[in-house]
Parts: sequence; C-alpha cells; structure tokens
Amino acid sequence: MRWQGGRQSDNVEDRRTEGDDGGTPGGTGGGGFRFPSGGGMQSVRGGGISGILILAAIFLFLKFCTNIDPMQILVNGGLDQLAPGQSQTETSPASRPAGQAPTAQANDQMTQFVKTVLAETEDVWSGIFQAEGKQYPPPTMVLFNGQVRSACGFASAASGPFYCPGDKKLYIDLSFYDELDKKFGASGDFAQAYVLAHEVGHHVQNLIGVLPKFNQMRQNMSEADANAMSVRVELQADCFAGIWGHFTQQKGILEAGDLEEALNAAKQIGDDTLQRKMQGYVVPESFNHGTSAQRSAWFKRGFDSGKLDSCDTFSGGI
Repeated sequence: MRWQGGRQSDNVEDRRTEGDDGGTPGGTGGGGFRFPSGGGMQSVRGGGISGILILAAIFLFLKFCTNIDPMQILVNGGLDQLAPGQSQTETSPASRPAGQAPTAQANDQMTQFVKTVLAETEDVWSGIFQAEGKQYPPPTMVLFNGQVRSACGFASAASGPFYCPGDKKLYIDLSFYDELDKKFGASGDFAQAYVLAHEVGHHVQNLIGVLPKFNQMRQNMSEADANAMSVRVELQADCFAGIWGHFTQQKGILEAGDLEEALNAAKQIGDDTLQRKMQGYVVPESFNHGTSAQRSAWFKRGFDSGKLDSCDTFSGGI
C-alpha cells in the first residue's frame, strides 16, 4: 500500500501510556464484534446490556447478525436513525495531560499506519453515505496495550481487535499484527488494513440498523441459529471491507500483491481453517464467522463491485 503521506484520522484514543481504566462499563450496546484471535472478552452488565457471550476456544465468541435485508434499510431510510458524528482525539497535544510528553510509541510507523487506514475508511464511507443523502459518523479507534474496558465489557489483547456497538468504537492492541503474521500466516500491510476495514464494516452495520435489530432478536435465538446468522453478518462485514478496498484501489493506493494479501488473510481466519489448526477437525454447526472460501469470496465480491447491494448476505445462500 502507498499509505505514507496520507491523511491521518483524528478519531483516535491512545490509551497505551496512561493505564486504561476504561471508564464506566455500560451503555446502550451489546457485546463486541471480535476478530478471531484465540482469546475472549469478559462480560459486564448494566444499563440494559445483555452482555457478551463467553464461549470456549478460539472463535466461540458470539457475533451479531440479523435476518433483515440491510440493503432495504439503507435505501428506505434506516440511516435516518444515525447518531450525531463523534470526533474524540486523545492523542493531540491539546488533549494530552499537562506535562505528559509525546512518546515514540504514539508516533511510530504502525500507529501512523492505522491512523491513515482509518482516515481512508472515513473518506470512502463518507462518500457512500453522502451519495444516499446521509452523513457518516465515523467510529473512534482505541489503541491499547494488554487490556481495555469498553461499553461492551473488559477485554484483553487475546481478544483481538473488536468493534463495540455500545460506544461506536473499535479497539485494537497493535501487537495483534505480529500475531496475524506469525500465528495466522497473513502478512502484508493490506492484510493489516483488512482487519481494520472489517471492524469498520461492523460500524456500518450498526449505523444501518443490522446490529440493533439482532440485539432485539437474539434473546429468543438458539445458539445454533445465532451461529448461523452470525456467519452472515461476518461475511457482510468482509464484503464491506472489500468495498473499501475497491475505492482505495481507484485512488491508486494499492500495489501489486495487495489484493492477494487481503484474500489470504480472509482465508487464514476462516472457521474451518482455524478449527483444523486448533483441534484437527471441523464442527460446521459451530461456525460463526464463515469458512475460508466464504470469507475470501465475499471480500472479493465487495472489492470487485464497490456496491452495497452486492453485499446482501441475508438473502439466499452464502
């Protein structure tokens, strides 16, 4: 990726140097959307939150989904319920506590990279929403070390990157990128960008009403049904990440091999591939992210089309 010199997002909270107490748990969200990593999140309850389902093993963390057609929400006015835009910059000199100097960590290359990728997602999705006559309130990205508390609960670095609908923030410990390379075999800067674009895809789902609808429905869903629907929401987030890649390519940012990096990453974190690595066999009824073939196919579909209506994973087969 030719990302150096690009605009960097200000919608970032850097909690790596201050000891994160995470504020007060609670809010109006549910659990978070976690990128597979082998860890889990601890659930908290409060303010009507039903909490995060804690499941065993690498990817048994329940994801959000719905059986409604999100394209109809987008076209027919679901975006009217968007929250006002939020811009919380906690890494700027103005917001830094008095006497606290900038750290090398706050300005290192990886930090600059994720801020640039987040800015690129802001540009793409702002344009898409504007075409529908709507505003796009971007998510805030929280950088943390080791552990963090969100409106969705407490998480350790082992949880992997995740998006919390309750506070409209995505969380990442940048050490995950070492794991992505060494543990998952997914190297390259566009593979790293895909991780963020996928979580931003969950933010888009939250805005168009997909995730709030599932919060209402999941109380009456069996685990098997929730897993099956979870696959569909994850594949749509992959497709949304592909849409971002489509417009990024149009801007001339991508280089030879970048698409292959993202497709490889999507394959490496498929449920079937992860289960074979972890336990030597697969249990299809426990899938909640999608197979390697499905994840790469839906990312490619969004990448090729650049159109929201190509990402309807809720109608027909997947």
